[in-house]
Amino acid sequence: MEFERDLVSPDVAGDELQIEAALRPKRLGEFIGQGRVREQLSLVLESALRRRLPPDHVLMSGSPGLGKTTLAMIIAAELNAPLRITSGPALERAGDLAAILSTLAEGEVLFIDEIHRMARPAEEMLYLAMEDFRVDIIVGKGPGATAIPLDIAPFTLVGATTRAGLLPAPLRDRFGFTAHMDFYEVGELEQVLYRSAKLLGVNLPDEGAHEIARRSRGTPRIANRLLRRVRDFADVRADGLINQEIASAALNLYEVDAEGLDRLDRAVLGVLLKKFGGGPVGLSTLAVAVGEEPETVEVVAEPFLVRQGLLARTPRGRVATAAAWNHLGMTPPPDAFGASLFD
Repeated sequence: MEFERDLVSPDVAGDELQIEAALRPKRLGEFIGQGRVREQLSLVLESALRRRLPPDHVLMSGSPGLGKTTLAMIIAAELNAPLRITSGPALERAGDLAAILSTLAEGEVLFIDEIHRMARPAEEMLYLAMEDFRVDIIVGKGPGATAIPLDIAPFTLVGATTRAGLLPAPLRDRFGFTAHMDFYEVGELEQVLYRSAKLLGVNLPDEGAHEIARRSRGTPRIANRLLRRVRDFADVRADGLINQEIASAALNLYEVDAEGLDRLDRAVLGVLLKKFGGGPVGLSTLAVAVGEEPETVEVVAEPFLVRQGLLARTPRGRVATAAAWNHLGMTPPPDAFGASLFD
């Protein structure tokens, strides 16, 4: 059994990079949601501009699709500084990072996505670069190796991570400003959709925006993706107007239900309830029953199901909650996990 995850996956798929670039806000005032982070970041940037010095290094953490890359681009735009973009997996050796750092212009913003996946040698070089704006180039090997210090231009590092707990403490402590990106409320996603609809030339009334927003798993990237699929449906099977009925019909066709669950999510819950009586059941057994790899179930499906209160991870295995029984239209047993909440 194979499931298509692109529609509700928070990761970038296919040619979405170009589409996202067209929809991304360019300035902090245009950015929707994350009010606390926006206000704090605004103070950091304004203070740096007044002092005419690069701001503190910035670390942003949170799930994919919440706007970390967009904010990195906005930081550079607000500072009127060039932006250099790379990713942690691309920095396999210290020399890879040294080549980037040595060519940075003064005040330039360096954005490292998935910074927790940097190789250890590059990570250790970054410590010195962040603190002293200097790197040590090792020449030679063995006892005769010599470290040559190389000064680099003052810069601002913006790091993004989806796994903040994997960042070593020495690296995390070198960031002057740390921001955690939260999932969006439905009302905030509606504002994201209104803006995107205007840019795409889509006729999106309030009820249509609400229907898409509540199925978007709290993630702007997913909301914009669903908007494009609903637009296609409305153009072909309706007159282009995305009202509640059209949005609901389109998303039902793409198998995204009212809570944002897709086929894999419902398959995991269905197997857990119908074959294992709600659990507990081990991850490997559950994955085999669904026909997926354990990593796919654990990394792709489980986080959203747990966040929605439909699945619980216990020492004995995975357990469906009373809310999961109700979501699939089944009566939860009296001893269902969390049943007392629904009494």
